[in-house]
Amino acid sequence: MHRRLATGLTAAALAVTTVVATAAAADAAPADKAQVLASWTQTSASSYHAWTAARANQSAWSAYGFDWTTDYCSTSPDNPFGFPFSTSCARHDFGYRNYKDAGTFSANKSRLDSAFYEDLKRVCAGYSGATRTACDSTAWTYYQAAKVFG
Repeated sequence: MHRRLATGLTAAALAVTTVVATAAAADAAPADKAQVLASWTQTSASSYHAWTAARANQSAWSAYGFDWTTDYCSTSPDNPFGFPFSTSCARHDFGYRNYKDAGTFSANKSRLDSAFYEDLKRVCAGYSGATRTACDSTAWTYYQAAKVFG
């Protein structure tokens, strides 16, 4: 009887281990998570647009476990002087939070800050004259703050 009980317990333990291992594998992020993250945090307009499309449909990316939270432009105004910088700040937060989670933040910080600046300059490109100059100056200030304090 002890042998049968031990065999039964071993089989039960094996079944529980298999279920736990299967659940852990199902909870794991897809193998291309790093590549997707990299593709959404480049300096190009196409990278920005791909990220905004994904942000609008976060549920499609839920298996990746990305951190989509944002405080936008932190303690700075999100739309300084009426310039709509909030989405640029949100993408910057996305890059910072997800590379920190991956443990590769320091290797990517410079590119994330550069992508932030490019995003801000794209906002400013919609203006002309003195308004564009003011926007570009504000974008430069936000970029410098991110480089130093981010």
